[in-house]
Amino acid sequence: MSEAQSVSGEPGIGRELTAFQQNILVILSEEPRYGLAIKRELEDYYGSEVNHGRLYPNLDDLVEMELVEKSELDKRTNQYALTEKGKQAVLGQLGWIFSRFVTDAERADELRALVDAAE
Repeated sequence: MSEAQSVSGEPGIGRELTAFQQNILVILSEEPRYGLAIKRELEDYYGSEVNHGRLYPNLDDLVEMELVEKSELDKRTNQYALTEKGKQAVLGQLGWIFSRFVTDAERADELRALVDAAE
């Protein structure tokens, strides 16, 4: 059974996160990034500017919740990486969403097609 299939269908800590914070976790699911790279990804997604005053306090909150790990790349640049707890938060949220979305075999096939396209 895959990890996605073993998720309980409960959002867990994901229910405490804002959509903005959840989007940060999803971005970090791909690979660790520095702050400005996360900012660019969010701006592409939202189609508008993301202020530093919004991004960095949310990153700090995610670090405090132990969902993201912060490390120093150099004296001016921090890198952010998803922790195992953060990965579980993303999987929990996806499991909850999927448990609501998949109401029949056709919808399950639609999700399988999305997963196959992403691989």
